[in-house]
Amino acid sequence: MRRISLKTWLATSSAVLAAFVVGIIAVATFVVVTDGMNRLADDASRSLAASARNQVRAAVVSAEAKAKAEDAPQTAGRERFRAAFLSELPVLLAAIAPPGSEFALYDADLDLLWDSGEAGVVEDLAGARAQALRSDKVTESHPHRRLTAGLFADADLGTHVVHSPVDLPGSERMVLDVVYFARREEAVIDEVRAPMLVISSLALLLAVAASQLSIGRLLRRVDSLRKTADSIGSGQLDVKLPVLGDDEIGDLAASINRLIEQLRRRSETQARFVADASHELATPVAGIRGYINILRVWGADDPDIRAESIEAIDRESQRMSRLCNDLLLLIRGGEGLVYRHERLDVNALGRDALIGAAVRYPEKRLELMGPGDGQLPMIGDPGHIGDVISVLVDNAAKYTPVGGRVTLRTARRRGLIEIEVSDNGPGIPPEELDSIFDRFYRRDSSRSKETGGFGLGLAIAKSLVEGMGGTISVTSRMGQGSTFTVRVSRGRP
Repeated sequence: MRRISLKTWLATSSAVLAAFVVGIIAVATFVVVTDGMNRLADDASRSLAASARNQVRAAVVSAEAKAKAEDAPQTAGRERFRAAFLSELPVLLAAIAPPGSEFALYDADLDLLWDSGEAGVVEDLAGARAQALRSDKVTESHPHRRLTAGLFADADLGTHVVHSPVDLPGSERMVLDVVYFARREEAVIDEVRAPMLVISSLALLLAVAASQLSIGRLLRRVDSLRKTADSIGSGQLDVKLPVLGDDEIGDLAASINRLIEQLRRRSETQARFVADASHELATPVAGIRGYINILRVWGADDPDIRAESIEAIDRESQRMSRLCNDLLLLIRGGEGLVYRHERLDVNALGRDALIGAAVRYPEKRLELMGPGDGQLPMIGDPGHIGDVISVLVDNAAKYTPVGGRVTLRTARRRGLIEIEVSDNGPGIPPEELDSIFDRFYRRDSSRSKETGGFGLGLAIAKSLVEGMGGTISVTSRMGQGSTFTVRVSRGRP
């Protein structure tokens, strides 16, 4: 029993994959938005720090003017300058301070001189302030960038602090901290979070629904293939799959349809082969049984009948033996027949085949023409090559009329050996040329008893030639005869 069906597995996998992809996209989008708001907060803090430095310079100028107007001694004047500076600076900074920002002023010893509020005093930044004093350059203290901290809670971009060195008259130096709280940026993130979660959820549902529809359509097509395969297994070869779409499933359906067609043809061929073989075997068996009955009734008392019956039984048994041998050769030709590779003379095999035809058909007084005494060597199986030539010559002799001519030609064409057997018989109708190499096919069934064949010779020849990697073909003209041509590899001497 299977633990989980393919449909359930695909549905679960697609849902998990869709959730993963949509989740990754949602988190990535949130990170991009949060990072953008963080950068805006940085820019806002820098802009505020630049404005604050301008206000510091304005406060210095105003404090200097007040100190000079009072015309006090140098020490007292320095104290009055600092008092005037510390009184002017808060007023000027308050004029530029946006909501969510604070300021703090530290002396050269990093002691707090003034702050705009308790939130402006940020601890643990003494090192950054000291660096600003030493380098006489603006430094920044960025918060830890928690880019996903506001994904499921309120956004928190932390505190942005800019440390600006302040030069006062008399070589006195201070550090001004500009503290910026990214309230507006955090509000934007909080506003974006809810719609983004809703959109992500809808995208996830749509992705899962689309994947389920696609999987359902795919599995329905696969189920159709399964049902067809079950039909084939039960012996139904008249089914055909619909080829829907130019895709892999459509290609698979087309391949299965071709397989079904091949199986159907093979089944029909096998059934026809069995029927034809049974019919061919039934004729000699019936003859043998008939003559056995004759022997039982009259054979004991009549020597002539006994001799005739024995001769007929022998003739029919030889006919059955030839048929069995031909069937065995035909079957072995398609299933593992061993082909030897020996040096042979094609012309010698051709001459032997012509001599055999002359012996078998003396009454026809045929003109048998073949290769001369020269040799045509090749590497191959002499037995199989000889069988092919004998079949073609014997077939031509059978269907050539009395006094006709059978011609055997051999030639070497580059790396091929070409064997051509021609006759001047009645020819083959064009509509029968495609069937001439079929098993049990005979051009003239009314003459089967006269020719004594089973319609297996050409099928055997084709099987042997194709087993050797060659080709066999036929051309014919009605009333003028036929020509069979075999081409096989010459091999390497």
